[in-house]
Amino acid sequence: MTTHSNLLPKILHIETGMHLYGGAKQVYYLIKGLRAKHFGENILICPDKSHIAKECEKICKTYTPNILGDMDISFFFKLLGIIKKESPNIIHIHSRRGADIWGGLAAKFTNTRVVLTRRVDNPENRTWAKIKYKWFDRVITISKGIYDVLKKQGIEEAKMEIIPSGVDFDFYNKPCNKKWFQREFNIPAKYSTVGMIAQFIPRKGHKFLLDSLPYILKNFPDVVFLLFGQGPLMERIAQLIKTNNLDKNVRIEGFRWDIEKILPCLDIVVHPAFMEGLGVCLLQANSAGVPVVASAVGGIPEIIRDGENGFLFQPGDRDSFVEKTLFLLKNPDLAKKMGQRGKIIIKNYFSIENMVDRYIELYKNLSRPPRGQDKPRR
Repeated sequence: MTTHSNLLPKILHIETGMHLYGGAKQVYYLIKGLRAKHFGENILICPDKSHIAKECEKICKTYTPNILGDMDISFFFKLLGIIKKESPNIIHIHSRRGADIWGGLAAKFTNTRVVLTRRVDNPENRTWAKIKYKWFDRVITISKGIYDVLKKQGIEEAKMEIIPSGVDFDFYNKPCNKKWFQREFNIPAKYSTVGMIAQFIPRKGHKFLLDSLPYILKNFPDVVFLLFGQGPLMERIAQLIKTNNLDKNVRIEGFRWDIEKILPCLDIVVHPAFMEGLGVCLLQANSAGVPVVASAVGGIPEIIRDGENGFLFQPGDRDSFVEKTLFLLKNPDLAKKMGQRGKIIIKNYFSIENMVDRYIELYKNLSRPPRGQDKPRR
């Protein structure tokens, strides 16, 4: 094994997400930020035909193997081949979906230092978790909420660290083009608009939102809810909207690549999730000056300060959700002030530069005394 202790490290990143949002977007931000700071040599392994591959091949060396699924054992051997060819100092695994298992094993097999970034707060099997997390030199959580979940599962605190996700503040901090927005989504001139940006999966709370809407609309009928995202529950939610005669006030708009144009025109963003690692869409909403009503789960309370840049409610508490959403709809001037406070919070605490600097310090620390005292790889 080559000694790199006096050199900037070579970092092999693994991200298996297909779309450039959520965790994959954070990987893109990180690699781009590391390049801007001229730190290390960065290499990315990601799926063939993924959106992150298209973007990252412009800024770093990229491998795009065909990955057949979470338990595709051939991915393990593909990783071994790339690791032996590139001889990285550090392997940084950014996603689960099998990448944590095969990446962790490949790092252990090649005696390479390895970091795992954990972005979700759902518990794993306790026995399996204690075995798996022993493979990693460092485990990064993007929120204290996730940190606490792993701590309860018996993962040693000495190897864990919290590094929050970052957001491109300037990208979302834009004025609203009201005419375009109303025309694009057919919004009546005097109507308020509420957005929800989330995958259509059970834990995000779409059904909870629909169950709450009759109570909101009874008190504030001049509002349109726009649901952005994609996922397996889209058809089911669309059917519920139709069945419950909510078509006038609720629209599914799918995944949009121009969300930065849409956010500044929303009056509120709601996020009634039952589980959430951090909530990047909330960082984006506050960057655009939009207040948020969100459930107090996972890492959300680390972004939303109740009564400052939005409101929190306990997950599943319909009465509280309805009350706080109505309060913002009926007090638009106060809602705007909360959105402006959100901009300050995001700019100060969730910048991409802060995230990149934290990872640079981590990589430096891991590069100092190589594991095994530079013993040759097996």
